[in-house]
Amino acid sequence: MSLGDLVEHWTLVGAEQDLVAAKHRDTQLGFALLLKFYGRFGRFPRGRAELHEDVVEFVARQLGVEAGSLGFYEWAGRTIKRHRAEIRAHLGFRECTVVDAEKLTRFPDGFSVRG
Repeated sequence: MSLGDLVEHWTLVGAEQDLVAAKHRDTQLGFALLLKFYGRFGRFPRGRAELHEDVVEFVARQLGVEAGSLGFYEWAGRTIKRHRAEIRAHLGFRECTVVDAEKLTRFPDGFSVRG
């Protein structure tokens, strides 16, 4: 990955820095990577394997932590659920509800795709 790509897509700026700084030191790297990944791809990574090593190193350097500390980030459980909710709220998104799904499957004349 080029330095230009890293700087453009993975640099923490402004409110992102404040958001990450408010996290416990042990979870800052994981949170920061979730935040930048979501901002770039519109979804969260499924796990560590989706994060390029250069990206992890680049973000870790910004935070002053070891890249290897990401190995302790839990990819399931309450913490990552809370992190995802905070990131969506920060970026102005929310999870899709059943009502949202029904609206998406309804034709303009009121008929539903599901019949």
